[in-house]
Amino acid sequence: MTVLLLFVAGVGAGLSGSIAGLASLFSYPALLAVGLPATTANVTNTVALAFSTVGQVAGSRPELTGQWPVLRRLAPITLVGGAAGAALVLVTPPETFERIVPFLVGGAAVVLLFQPRIRAAAERRGAPEAGPAVLVGMFLVAVYGGYFGAAAGVLMLALVLIGLPVSLARGNALKAVLLGMANAIAAVGFVVLGVVAWWAVPPLAVGVALGGWCGPKVVRRLPAGPLRVGIALAGLGLAVGLAVQAY
Repeated sequence: MTVLLLFVAGVGAGLSGSIAGLASLFSYPALLAVGLPATTANVTNTVALAFSTVGQVAGSRPELTGQWPVLRRLAPITLVGGAAGAALVLVTPPETFERIVPFLVGGAAVVLLFQPRIRAAAERRGAPEAGPAVLVGMFLVAVYGGYFGAAAGVLMLALVLIGLPVSLARGNALKAVLLGMANAIAAVGFVVLGVVAWWAVPPLAVGVALGGWCGPKVVRRLPAGPLRVGIALAGLGLAVGLAVQAY
């Protein structure tokens, strides 16, 4: 039953991540539900979700054509940010992390509610080159991605659209690679220095891959707006629940 729960949560995480960028809404609580401490659950969640990046990048190859020079320039920023976020997880006491997470989940849900406005503002303010403010923002989002990461994709996409002259589709592909590198370097750090519950990774990772593959098909058949709002409201409810447990 534990394996089945993690698999179903992984499918939900993959769907939520591909639809609205909030995969941890399903996967992180499921890891808590099977008895993992908060920090171990976050470490295991990051390692499992790192596998989803491979599928996203493979599916975005047409949009990534010609963008490798940009990626080479921005990759060091996100790699260092992801490593810094992972280091923060490893040095944060478990009790402190447990108290911080409700605010991260709640903030991610609020960002998700305002996702269309963030995206529209980013598209209006498009610039020919990523300025220092955008680069600093990318670094901070990468740190957050390595630390916890819920809705980091929404924030990174906004920064990409602000700082680079790219379409939404190409910006989304860039976002997937940049944030995927931050998550991957954090996962490597957790594998080497953290306490990963390896028995939980396979069912969660398989579910995430399946959910991520089905996500675009679901979006084509259901209105994206209500789905996004529903996921965001569920995230706010989860934040309240986690806060009650932590405090």
